[in-house]
Amino acid sequence: MRTGARCVPINKSGKDMLYYAAVFFVIALVAGVLGFSGIAAGVVEISKILFSVFLVLFLLTLAVGLIPRKRR
Repeated sequence: MRTGARCVPINKSGKDMLYYAAVFFVIALVAGVLGFSGIAAGVVEISKILFSVFLVLFLLTLAVGLIPRKRR
């Protein structure tokens, strides 16, 4: 018998992307306040892309979840 085996969540990537989008957004805010407009603009673009990917994946998952499953 093995000891110390862990169950790892399979679908964790959506939460990770939202987390990174939020982190890049905060970095962009801090850079903007400090006057680093070039860095802030780059970070804002990255956060927009990550948020868009997360939103598309969320909507796809929601649509697939609404499709009824066939029972055998």
